[in-house]
Amino acid sequence: MVLATLTVALAMGATCQVSSPAHAQALVELYTSQGCSSCPPADQWLSQLDPGASSGVVPLALHVGYWDYIGWKDPYARREFNARQEWLARLNRSASVYTPGVFLQAHETPRWRDTGSFSAAVRAINAKPARAKIDLAVERQSADTLQVRVETTLSADARARDARLFVALTESGLDTKVKAGENNGATLRNDHVARAWSGPLPLGKQSVALVAPASAGGQGAIVAFVQDVGAGDVLQVVRLPLAACAP
Repeated sequence: MVLATLTVALAMGATCQVSSPAHAQALVELYTSQGCSSCPPADQWLSQLDPGASSGVVPLALHVGYWDYIGWKDPYARREFNARQEWLARLNRSASVYTPGVFLQAHETPRWRDTGSFSAAVRAINAKPARAKIDLAVERQSADTLQVRVETTLSADARARDARLFVALTESGLDTKVKAGENNGATLRNDHVARAWSGPLPLGKQSVALVAPASAGGQGAIVAFVQDVGAGDVLQVVRLPLAACAP
């Protein structure tokens, strides 16, 4: 069913690290489902976002399972993503959850298809100073587990009511043959898919073990972000491509 899974380009014992920049980076969350016929165009849109350090954008595809009843069980769906989307909807005073749904820095963004409007919103975020600093390091502990070490600090003017850390292992280059549901017969391509998730966690120094899918081709990254779970504000986000960790 899943034709490509994660290759973690880390030698045993090799380490790599990244620190977040002084300016704020933009967290893009796409809530999607392989059981939703209107989701593939949004998946393609997310795939086209440049996640490079110079772009100021960090994309996340969070697959939800509330369309599984139609006939196709999304292999990447997680219950915590259902719950997170519902929480974000409440913060945005939205009456419902839906797919595809895009949130930029935790704000619902229905005009994500408008390239000019979306790009302007990202530039506005990048122009602001970050309200948190994230130092991220990764070490491979075994064939299927990554140990992620994160140190987070808030800026003096953060004014966060309840800041917490979230860490995700993402995977790109996934191709799935769908055999039922609204996308029956299609082969879907998914990128930046959250495959492992941890949080909310306290700030400070954290060590998080993430289970990695079996290696068989693909592209992986670690994403860490700090969010004020009291108000919803994303204070900073950073992404570390695992290919950068190759010896």
